[in-house]
Amino acid sequence: MITIEKLRQFSPLMGLDRAATHATALEEARQKSTVNTPRRLAHLMGQLFVESAGFTVMEENLNYKNPERLDAVFSAVKGTADAKALIAKGPQAIANRVYANRLGNGDEASGDGWRYRGSGYIQLTGRGNYRRFGTVVKMDLENNPELARQPAGAAQLAFAYWDATACSPLADAGDLEGITMNINGAAMQGLAERREATLRAMDIWPG
Repeated sequence: MITIEKLRQFSPLMGLDRAATHATALEEARQKSTVNTPRRLAHLMGQLFVESAGFTVMEENLNYKNPERLDAVFSAVKGTADAKALIAKGPQAIANRVYANRLGNGDEASGDGWRYRGSGYIQLTGRGNYRRFGTVVKMDLENNPELARQPAGAAQLAFAYWDATACSPLADAGDLEGITMNINGAAMQGLAERREATLRAMDIWPG
């Protein structure tokens, strides 16, 4: 159901080689999942499109430039002066601060925040999730986190996460908000973009 042609139609700026790599990885993983109807697939692809910036980004962008924005997004940042200092240190320092002691990560000095930053089509985040879903897909992600940022591993993780959070029944019911909550959390960032992408996907994978 996920072919090179359909994926390029869905994400037209994607080159042929990139589309082939992603389509192959996604379709192989889909066949092992509950995503077995066009409606389920459209909802999943709409979410992945937003999470991965149109299948162009396989890891979280922590290259913040605006201190006010960084301070507003993460409670671990304590004011704009703190944000400016973190930005000056770079994305790795930002990740280690904002994800410290969360999601199974160690403290800021452990480096877990950067090591287990948001990755893959679904932006899997945190040592605990890497361990949990690595077990599900039979990959040692805890010791090899870079596998989550490569198409084959990222695709398996995306479908495993989708199934583990019972998104297929939500797709059957057309519950875009519920799916977004499962994938993005309470912030439900980019809800309008997810809706638009899902509707486009329904035109490409009708059913």
